[in-house]
Amino acid sequence: MSNTLSLIGRRLLQLPLMILGITFLVFVVMSFSPVDPALTALGEGASLESREAYREAHGLNDPLLVRYFSFLLGLLQGDLGTYSARQLPVIDEVARAFPITLQLTFLGLIIAVIGAAILGIVAAVYRDRWPDQVIRIVSIASLSTPSFWLAILLIQLVTLQLGLLPSSGKLPEFSEDPAGWLARMTLPALALAVPVIGQLSRVVRTAMVEELDRDYVRTALGFGIPRRVVVGRNVLRNALITPVTVLGLRVGYLLGGAVVIEIIFALPGMGTLILNGVTNNEPNLVQGVTLAVAMAFVVINIIVDLLYVLINPRIRSV
Repeated sequence: MSNTLSLIGRRLLQLPLMILGITFLVFVVMSFSPVDPALTALGEGASLESREAYREAHGLNDPLLVRYFSFLLGLLQGDLGTYSARQLPVIDEVARAFPITLQLTFLGLIIAVIGAAILGIVAAVYRDRWPDQVIRIVSIASLSTPSFWLAILLIQLVTLQLGLLPSSGKLPEFSEDPAGWLARMTLPALALAVPVIGQLSRVVRTAMVEELDRDYVRTALGFGIPRRVVVGRNVLRNALITPVTVLGLRVGYLLGGAVVIEIIFALPGMGTLILNGVTNNEPNLVQGVTLAVAMAFVVINIIVDLLYVLINPRIRSV
């Protein structure tokens, strides 16, 4: 128990250090942007004097570290800067778009976990028989399929030819129209989840096979305990440890992939927001979106690490 608390404490202590490193890295990279924030804020017709006055007023002529600490102080107060000539707060746009990206990521995660668990368990239980062979082929095919290509294929087949689900249009609020929200999010979530299902199902299958070959399983079956009970109560739980670790690594893929998939499906999330920032030469907007996505990636992986510690009996028993 003390070892578990120690591991959890170390993970939590790493979180602020990692976030600090991310903020510094993103800020330094964006500081080399060729876009002049003064020109973006004041417009093309602004004079050199007014642009220079803007830089002085906003500390853009200060040394890099001075600007970073000023940015960090603003970040602690919830200020990510402004964008466009109207000086709109970046934090407002991020707060509007980020929940949509998280919704897409976690819906893709749910689909991936359910799909991989079903395929992996079936392949393990029927190993070396035809269900295992079919699932192996499906897993390899899905693992080799890029999400953006699958997204285009789903739009062509499901939306344009079959007319079953929408691939564009307004995204309704889940609280107001759950069915409409699910219909709008299903295709992009599938495009995200399928490659993860391919990899994760093989990991689940391998972990399940290793557990099924252990002595305690044979002993339990020898005592007449039904196979489904042994698999459901013991084998499945013990086999979760390795898939959870792999899943933690794939959460970052889902989050980063969601940013791309949103653009294809015209979802008003972080992907569309960062595209608008790049298209309109808004470095503050790009910086804010990049920072939010990177911080979310770190936090999610810390949560997965903590989950791994909690479900691993070898760590809990120390």
